[in-house]
Parts: sequence; structure tokens; C-alpha cells
Amino acid sequence: MSEDSDTTSGTAPHKAGVFDIRNIIGALLGTYGVILTLAGLLGEHEPEKTGGVNANLWTGLALLVVGAFFIGWARLKPIVVPSEVHRPDDDPTRPGPQRKRPPAH
Repeated sequence: MSEDSDTTSGTAPHKAGVFDIRNIIGALLGTYGVILTLAGLLGEHEPEKTGGVNANLWTGLALLVVGAFFIGWARLKPIVVPSEVHRPDDDPTRPGPQRKRPPAH
């Protein structure tokens, strides 16, 4: 289906929204980024262990950038869920319950 057919029919396309995996990944990375950034700013800095680099701060900032990238990506290119899904015909070799077919005339 193209976007033109969705807009001419009067129904807005349904988007994945919060259930888009990119939003979930971005939120998790952002959360860890905030925690590490705060630990880098407020925590005890031990430069002898990290070669003079504040590893928590830089890792936290990198996680914030990557998390923002994922959330921005999900906002700019949302996944559109089709309004109608055609179910495939039953496969007689498939295990599990089979749908009953109407009798042929």
C-alpha cells in the first residue's frame, strides 16, 4: 500500500509508536547514559585506573548520543503498521489446529 492510498481513503496510517524496538533501545541506552554521566560528574574519579580519562563521563555521553540517535530515528522514520493483514491459506503439513474451510460448491 502506498501513502497515497492511505490518505485518499481518509484513514491515517497506524504507527508502531512506543512499541517500536528503536524507542525501547534508545530509552535503555539513554537511561544508562544518564546514570554513567552522573557517576562521571559526581562520582569519585580515579585517573590511575583509566589512564587519566574519566571513563564514566565519556561512556555516559556516548550512550546519551546513541540513545538520542535511536529515538530520533524512530521519530523521523516510523514503522507503519498495515491496516489489513491477509492471512495465508492453511498448510496441511503444518502442525497444530487447522481452520475449517467452507465446503466447495
